[in-house]
Amino acid sequence: MIGPELASSHKGVPVTNRSLTIDGVEVSDAGDCYVIAEVGHNHQGSVQKCRELIRVAKECGADAVKLQKRDNRSLFTRAMYDKPYDNENSFGATYGEHREALEFGRDEYVELQRYCRELGLGFFATAFDIPSADFLAELDMPAYKIASGDLRTLPLLAHVARIGKPMIVSTGGATLEDIERAFEIIAPINPQLAFLQCTAAYPAAAEDLNLRVITTLRERFPELVVGLSDHENGIALAVAAYVLGARIVEKHFTLNHTDKGTDHAFSLEPIGMRKLVRDLRRTRVALGNGVKHPVASERQPLLKMGKKLVARRQLCVGHVLRAEDIAMKSPGDGLSPVHLTEVLGRTVLFPLEPDDEITFEVLGQGEAD
Repeated sequence: MIGPELASSHKGVPVTNRSLTIDGVEVSDAGDCYVIAEVGHNHQGSVQKCRELIRVAKECGADAVKLQKRDNRSLFTRAMYDKPYDNENSFGATYGEHREALEFGRDEYVELQRYCRELGLGFFATAFDIPSADFLAELDMPAYKIASGDLRTLPLLAHVARIGKPMIVSTGGATLEDIERAFEIIAPINPQLAFLQCTAAYPAAAEDLNLRVITTLRERFPELVVGLSDHENGIALAVAAYVLGARIVEKHFTLNHTDKGTDHAFSLEPIGMRKLVRDLRRTRVALGNGVKHPVASERQPLLKMGKKLVARRQLCVGHVLRAEDIAMKSPGDGLSPVHLTEVLGRTVLFPLEPDDEITFEVLGQGEAD
């Protein structure tokens, strides 16, 4: 659990400077959602295909692309590394061979990093182990992702924290206590931290997303940016997450759902990613400032639909207006019905025909006028 010295800042008190800067881009409550296109290993071990994924992600409006980095020999037990891996998504006879076939080395990362810089697109990776974190540090990655499975790998959290770059930590399968413990490890070393609500299922069912955890995390960690690592098939719920306060959304990305690999089926294709970015941008604008007021685009429709006060029948000079003398008709370019009680009981100063406008100018002050 968090210690007393930290607990006082975790009472749900709004903090005005909740922000995180990732590769020069400020992510904050007042801004657009930071959208990460999770390429993962959907590149199938091909640098050329990865370049294409990066190019299209940029065209779709994503802020960053993310890969995954593993030091497979040190990450997996020998039994898991050597385990036969014979299925339609396999890139090797054993699980180790499969993973190695999908892994990029330094030359590939340097090329992809350079390409992202040319495009003006953020580029970083998930570090699954300490050697991978060091590998990425040598490339001066602008941020580090920590996968849900490593929320409890405290030495890895501390090691990455000491690198001193922003950390984006997924929380799939976690309890709030797990998240607090990770915070206690990371924050004293490196306050550049964001937590992502995540359901570590691939794909994740809508009923398992528990998006209200975003609110819980924002209240518990009022100084931290909170986001969503979204494994659900679709884009609408990421928009709901933004409304709840998520300012980072990570979504798996592919060029084709039918490509070989386990992640393609639940990844967004380009049309989906483009719509996701579009809808997230629209949502920020649509939320507005919370002050109810008319806007310019409403003027003409309301003029057409609105109503004004008019004479229901012929009215002669000196007639005292009663409710049955008045009709409310469109367009609303005259005296509004909100003034109905103000005109009742007044005398008519000029003769009025049916549908003539009733205004204060054609009325006296009362029966005695």
